Parts: sequence; structure tokens; C-alpha cells
Amino acid sequence: MERATILLLVFGSLLLCVSSAPVKKRRDVDIYSFHINSTVNSRYAITVITSRVANRLNQSKEVHFQVKIPKHAFISKFRMTIEGQTYDGVVKKKEEAQQQYSQAVSRGESAGIVSSVGRTLEEFKTSVTVSAFSKVTFELTYEELLKRHLGKYKLRINAQPTQPVADFKIDVYINEHPGISFLEVKGSLKTQELSSAVISTQDVSSKEAWVNFYPTREQQTKCEGCGENGLNGDLLIEYDVKRPSQNGELKASNGYFVHYFAPTDIQQIPKNVVFLIDQSGSMRGKKIQQTHLAMLKILGDLDGDDYFGLITFDSSAHIWKPELLQATEATLQEAKTFVRGIKASGGTNINEAMLNGVEMIQSHPRQGSASILILLTDGDPTSGETNKARIQENVKAAIGGKFPLYCLGFGFDVNFDFLEKMALENDGVARRIYEDSDADLQLQGFYEEVATPLLTDVQLNYIGAANLTQTSFRQYYNGSEIVVSGQITDNSLETLQTEVIAISKNTNVTYQDSVSTKDLIDILPQHENFTQRLWAYLTVKQLLEKEVTLKGDEKDAARKKALDLSLKYEFVTPLTSMVVTKPQEQETQVAHKPKEGAELIRQAYSKRGHSARLTAVSSRRTDRIANQLHFLQPSLSDPIFGQKLYSYSSPSGRHRSRTYA
Repeated sequence: MERATILLLVFGSLLLCVSSAPVKKRRDVDIYSFHINSTVNSRYAITVITSRVANRLNQSKEVHFQVKIPKHAFISKFRMTIEGQTYDGVVKKKEEAQQQYSQAVSRGESAGIVSSVGRTLEEFKTSVTVSAFSKVTFELTYEELLKRHLGKYKLRINAQPTQPVADFKIDVYINEHPGISFLEVKGSLKTQELSSAVISTQDVSSKEAWVNFYPTREQQTKCEGCGENGLNGDLLIEYDVKRPSQNGELKASNGYFVHYFAPTDIQQIPKNVVFLIDQSGSMRGKKIQQTHLAMLKILGDLDGDDYFGLITFDSSAHIWKPELLQATEATLQEAKTFVRGIKASGGTNINEAMLNGVEMIQSHPRQGSASILILLTDGDPTSGETNKARIQENVKAAIGGKFPLYCLGFGFDVNFDFLEKMALENDGVARRIYEDSDADLQLQGFYEEVATPLLTDVQLNYIGAANLTQTSFRQYYNGSEIVVSGQITDNSLETLQTEVIAISKNTNVTYQDSVSTKDLIDILPQHENFTQRLWAYLTVKQLLEKEVTLKGDEKDAARKKALDLSLKYEFVTPLTSMVVTKPQEQETQVAHKPKEGAELIRQAYSKRGHSARLTAVSSRRTDRIANQLHFLQPSLSDPIFGQKLYSYSSPSGRHRSRTYA
């Protein structure tokens, strides 16, 4: 069989499906084994998905493999084993992938891709032609650092194998040195019919926990949401760790360390929060109704020591009250009445609203308080200053690094890149609010994450360490966690000294610790490299975020470092692709990790009728478009990504072109 090259770039938790032929009593393609194995060491999760498939026909058959993984995870391994031969993926620079892609297109071949972004998951697909009465094994590994939100770490495992599987297993192992304070298994797969298939156990010391899910073939068809296509749902494992020391938790091995800092014995800091609410015409209808619901709930959750302000904007900014008001019962009732009356019309003057919000906070300073600016918008600036770069410069200069800005982008029409850069430049984050029935809950959920500041101006210092990840944080919120990792450069270092300096309510605080490096090493031999991989993962993630805000040589340096680490640790990131050579008729395919906010739609057949696809979970709109296309190929002037001009042939063979917004 001839060899062809498939180029796959992936992204990143845990839902997987292996597609097959339509359901029949006798399956032509049989998924006879389906295992998901996830190992969590000190919040760092490595998940391996293994699917074994048999072609029961006396002729060759195309077999598909599809898996959904978390957005923030990095694929680090992909392997196919066919007829005793193993084909491993190789991570390469994206530029090499682009060159190979262009060469394939020039030969009349085309990529088979549908790329867009979902809420929490992105999807990987590939396929391979399997000979008669032969088998193929797919194995995919990805890695992620679990982030603490509202006092919980969450590991989500989704399963949708598209048919009942005789040997179906999900195994999760969690090891947390300070101890596990609680563990709970939730999710749509933990139904009454499947309850006996879920077993969770903890050891006596509560440092280790296991979750096993072994449903029988019959259970896979009889449960709620199941049927002749098998399981379709998820397991959600939630847990937290004990925190015996307010100085944090340290782990080290092979010259690398990680420090988890999440103190709890701190008084809440009163906050000054200004909400900037887009009421332009594009917010009309459900968006503005959901904004009403969210803001009414958020206002009700303000504490009596908090001060707040409301600014709405359309073609110009509208200040509800000229100064920050204390969250008393009377002012909150007045504010709720104002919110209920917000109506959508006009343009979008983000610049004026932002500068007014900054001025409101700075004009009313309060000792011992934490200030927060929150922007909610669904569109680009269309009124006043519309140059996005100048708006970003104006906002950065006005804030001056004094408090964080959080940008919430409502829907898929919003310019997310613009919001992301503006937030990152001002010590905040950008978050997409998805247009769905629970959009108001998404808004409330984000606010809850930043509703309880405990520390401001947090600085972490480490003696005898280098190549540190981020060590300065504008604010630390209750229920979250600060994670710093680095290299121990002094081989003779006997103790690792840590120091955390921050501002608490009306006072400066310092957390100091000195720990023997021998005591730090408490890692099983099979997991000894996890600290180094955690350091590399966190460094790459932060470099990619930082690179968005940089220019010139600094931007190039950050990008190069992120690329070098991605290649060294074989992470599939926005800078790399994974190349897999497999036995198949001549075909070259390229897939690239989609970026939040960018909807790339590319679907095609190869010249010989075979295809492999890499996808991210698509929006309903993307699905509709993709389903209408028989052949879709990006222009050669825009190989891989960038513009949105595509040419395609309809099923009737008529050639067309179209630009997708």
C-alpha cells in the first residue's frame, strides 16, 4: 500500500467518538475496545485515549477516529498501529506544515478540515483505510494543568463512541500530596441506570483517589441519553486539596519545582467595580434580556462594603451616576430599576465608555480596596474612536497598570482578538460569552470568579531558581490559585526559599518558607517527569498570552521561546503541527489549531475520495454551512489561515466562491 502524509494540528479535554458505518445488527466496523486513562499528579493531568477498531468486511474500509479535548490542553502524542506497524506523529513548525500544504494543493489535493471553536472543547478527527479483516489501534495523549475555579478543580471526561463497546473503560487516578479534601463525581453519565458502573475510592491517607467507569454493553444502550449508538455524555470529576500551610505547597523533581499558593485565612477586600454595558443595536433582543438578568443577579450579590458604577454605551457613553456608590439596599434598588430600563439601539463607542469607566474609578480612590473594570460588548467599535490599536493604547495609558480590566465578548460576531489584547495588556483576561439559553449564567459565573478579592499586588520570589513562569499578579481571588514553576539552577541547593509579598485588607503581608529540597521530592518514579512537563506547559501558555501584547524584537523572542519549547516537549500548539505518515493512497492533509474567535471552515474530499479531518466543535451556524458544502478549499493566496475567502464546488459540480464573515 502506498504511503501518504497526513498533517494534523490539534488543540486542545476529553470527549471522544470513533465514527463508523450506519448502525446495523452486524457492524462492518466494530469498536471492540475503548479506554480513557487519565492520571492527575498535583493538578497536572495526562490523558490517554485508546480505541481499537476491527474491519469485519472482506474488503478495505475507511475507519474514523474522532476525539474532543479541552481547549487549554496540548496534544503531545498521536499513534496509529495498523497490521502490526506503528505510525507515530511528529511535531513540526507550522511553517513546515504550511509549505507541505501548499505543495499538496498545487498537486490537486485538498485538506479535509472543519475548524471552529466551541465552549470548552475542540475536536480532532482522522481516518485511515483498513484492509479486509484487519484491525487498527488509535492512541492519543494530551496534557493540561487543571485550573482552580470557585474552590474546585474539574476534570471532564466525555464519551460518545457511536456504538456500544464490549470493552469500555474510563480510569482516573489522582495523586495530591497534601491530601484530597473532597471528591465528587457528577455528569450526565452518572445516571440511575449507570450508577453501578461508577466507582470512586480514596485511600486512608486521602492522598490518592480512583474513579472507574466500566459500563456493560447492555448499560451502554439502556441508560438515559443512550441507545443503539451507545453512550453519549460525560463524567465530571470535581475535587479540592487540603491546605495545611498558608505558605503554599511545593513539589520538585529533576531540577524543576512548582509552587501552588492559595491562602484562605485572609479577610475579603472591599471592591470598587464599574460595569461597562453595551446597549448598541446589535444587542437587541435576547442578548439585552440576558444582560438584564445577569446584572440584576450580580447587583444583588454585591457586599455592603463594595462600591459600584454603571455605564452604558451605544454611539456615546451614558453614565448612570457620576461617582461610585456604596452598595446599600437603596442604591441597589435604584440601580436595578436602571438596568431593567436599558434598551438597545445605536452604534458602539467603546473608547468613550472605557475612558469614562477608568476616570470613575480613579476619581474615587479608597484605601484598602481593590478596583475592577468589566466590559461587556458584542461588537466592534463603530462610533467615536474606531481605530482598535489607538483604543488599546488609550485604555492602557489611562489605567496605568493600577487595576485589571476584564473583557466579556458576547457571541461570535465580536472581535475577540481586540478584546483579548486589551484585557491582557491590563492584567485581566478576555472571556467569550456564548449565545445560548444560559448566557446570563455565564455572565454571573465569570463575575463570581472575581467577586471576592483577597490580595492585591502579589509578588512571588524564589532564591536559587531561574526560568520562572509568571511571578507577579495584580489580584488573587478567593477560590482560585496562583501557580509558579521554575528551574532550580543551583545543584548544591539544600533548601528552596520562597517569599510572597502582597497587600491584604489595609495591610502588607508576607509569606515566607524554607523547605529542604530532599523533602520536596515525593514523586513516584513513573511520574518523576511531570514537574518538568508542567513547567514547560505553563511557560508555553504564558508566552503565547504575552506575545499578544508585545511588539518587535520582544514579540519575536517570546514566540521563538514558545516554539522551541513546543518542539522540545512535542506539544501541539498554535505554533506547531503534528505530522503523521500512514499507509493510504496518495493524500496530504493539513490541520491547524483554531484560535478563539476565528471561525475557519474548510471541508474537502481528496482526489481519490479519501479524507482525514481535524475539527473543533462547531457552532450551529458553522454546521449548517459545512453541511451544504461538497468541496471547500482555501485560496492559495491564503494557505492554512488568515483570510476567509474560499472556493468550492457544489454537488452538481458548479464552481463557486464566497467570503464567510
